[in-house]
Amino acid sequence: MSRILDTREAGFAAAFRSLAEARGATGGRIAEDVAALLEDVRRRGFSAVADATARFDGVQITPQNARRGDADTRAALDALPAALRGALELAAARIRAFHEAELEPDRFWTDDAGVGVGWRWRAVDAAGLYAPGGKAAYPSSVLMNALPAQVAGVGRRVMVTPPRRARDNPAILGAAHLAGVTEIWAIGGAQAIAALAYGADPIAPVDIVVGPGSAHVAEAKRQVFGHVGIDSVAGPSEVVIIADPATPPRWIAYDLLAQAEHDELAQSLLFTDDPAHACAVLAAVEAILAAGDAGAPARAAWQAHGAVIVTRGLDEAAELADTLAPEHLQLALAPDRAWRLAERIRHAGAIFVGVHAAEALGDYIAGPNHVLPTQTRARFASGLSARSFQKRTTLVAADAAALAAIGPAAAVIADHEGLPAHAGSLRVRLEGP
Repeated sequence: MSRILDTREAGFAAAFRSLAEARGATGGRIAEDVAALLEDVRRRGFSAVADATARFDGVQITPQNARRGDADTRAALDALPAALRGALELAAARIRAFHEAELEPDRFWTDDAGVGVGWRWRAVDAAGLYAPGGKAAYPSSVLMNALPAQVAGVGRRVMVTPPRRARDNPAILGAAHLAGVTEIWAIGGAQAIAALAYGADPIAPVDIVVGPGSAHVAEAKRQVFGHVGIDSVAGPSEVVIIADPATPPRWIAYDLLAQAEHDELAQSLLFTDDPAHACAVLAAVEAILAAGDAGAPARAAWQAHGAVIVTRGLDEAAELADTLAPEHLQLALAPDRAWRLAERIRHAGAIFVGVHAAEALGDYIAGPNHVLPTQTRARFASGLSARSFQKRTTLVAADAAALAAIGPAAAVIADHEGLPAHAGSLRVRLEGP
């Protein structure tokens, strides 16, 4: 059974810190192995991708058999059970609508000095979308990665997914059709990231690579960053829940295990101010696990990384949760209490407010993106959005009067910085032709 920690006990701070830092370490050879594979693909192109796919996936690919076309995705969508297709269509509509609302118009105005300033947003030309194929296949992730790119105006939207997933899971291809993916390649792993970043004829390079994957995929994204953009280097998934005795223990237990069943490194933490409630939730977790009502990785993840933390009050729980900057924060409380705590939180990838706002809604159908910063990166990062696929270009316009108003000050600063040509480019205009 997972641990119960109490903030009033001696040694809590050290135990809590250990709990927060215990996950995500990868083998020392991963970075080295990935670097070698990236360089091989950079040098040899598709031949290196094919060799890696044969080695790691046991599948022989060619430029012809690795490509999936519109007819394949349409057939996959048409073959889905009606209930699943309807659910994916509803999710797609909601995700698209949310990301459309993110887009604000370009702006340009003339300030008091007569200088025109503003900005405009333009989409990248091409985006690479990684659909993972490890312990599970997630059509929801296809929607979450591809739809914001489509909404942003990206013209070429390229999905890669391991060959067995492309073959065995029609929901992946069906979701790609719903999300407007324009190009699909049945390749996965670090070799797929290399092909997207550097190109591997006939695969042309892209400008940004997004989507979750294995430790090797995450490391490959880290190493290609700078040559291309990336969404983030995703770590193991996590949820922090704050609840009180008014929320049924079985509800909370399912919420904890919903995160734990992603993989063995996932983390689920509950903060409660009632010891009896803590024990009741632990008992409910064990009952669900014993009944086999959670995915295979759930028990290992829960036992290794899960915990229930008893606090002096909910304010202390919110303070501790904020230090974790969790990917998901679930406030399973009455609305007034939940919103009050939500206002205190500065760092979280997504916040779920109220007892009925299960984090699983966000995974599939609420509308906001489920690609979120992990491992405290919510301190400085945001989730995937339509803006992730756009760049902002600032605009400056000035006539002679505007230059006269602010140019002399700019020249003084240039003089101080020892850059005479900077100052000269301003003063020659101030002096006139």
